[in-house]
Amino acid sequence: MDLERSYMARAAAKGAEFDQGLRSYMLGVYNYMATALAVTGFVALATAMMSVSDGQLTSFGQMLFLSPLKWVIMFAPLGMVFLFASRVDRMAASTLQTLFWVYSVLMGVSLASIFLVYTGESIARVFFVTAAAFAGLSLFGYTTKRDLSGMATFLFMGLIGVVIASVVNLFLGSTMLQFMISVAGVVVFAGLTAYDTQRIKLMYVAGEDGEVTTKKSIMGALSLYLDFINLFLMLLSLFGNRE
Repeated sequence: MDLERSYMARAAAKGAEFDQGLRSYMLGVYNYMATALAVTGFVALATAMMSVSDGQLTSFGQMLFLSPLKWVIMFAPLGMVFLFASRVDRMAASTLQTLFWVYSVLMGVSLASIFLVYTGESIARVFFVTAAAFAGLSLFGYTTKRDLSGMATFLFMGLIGVVIASVVNLFLGSTMLQFMISVAGVVVFAGLTAYDTQRIKLMYVAGEDGEVTTKKSIMGALSLYLDFINLFLMLLSLFGNRE
C-alpha cells in the first residue's frame, strides 16, 4: 500500500533517526494504553468494593446497577468513542488527552460489574491470558511484512455484527447467543489487535510534529486499549468462573 511504501522510503532515507523516532512514538502509544488500563482496573475494583457490603448491594450499588442510571453507565463509553471519532481533528492534544483519561475512568465504572459476576481468581487468570495473547498479536502486527489492510473490511463488518448482537442480547438474555458473540468477538478483536498495531505504526509516516504525533499516540492508544478490553471481556465470558 502507498503508506507502507512511504514508510519504507523514509526509513531508508533517515535510517537510525527514523527508527528511534518510531520506537519513541510506539512506546508512547503503549504507555498511554497501559496507564489507561491501570486507571480502568483501579476504578472498576474501587467501584465494585463500594457497591457491595456483606454480600449485599449497598445503596450506591443499587443506584449503579439497578436504577436507570445503569443504561447511562453502560452506553456512556460508547458515546465517548463517537465523540473522539467526530471531533479529534478539531481538538487540541491536551483536550484529547484529558478526554482519554476521563474515558478510562468511565470504562472502569462500567466494568465494575464483572467483579460482582465473576470470581476474582478467574478475572486475574483471564487478564493475564489476555495480556499474553495481546502482546503476541501486537508484536505480530508490528513486525510482519504482510499487508494487513485487506482484513479491514472483514474485521469492521465483524465488529458491527458483534456490537449489534450484543445490544440485542441485552434484552434476550440468550446463553447460546452470548457464547456465539464471545467466540466471534475473540476472533474479531484478535485480528483488530494485529491490524491496529500495523496501522498505528504506519500512521507515523504522515507527520512527526509534536501536536500531531501526540494526537496520533492518544488515538492509537485508544484503539489498542479498546482491543484489549474487548478481547478480555470476550475471553472472560467464555472462561470466567461465575460467583
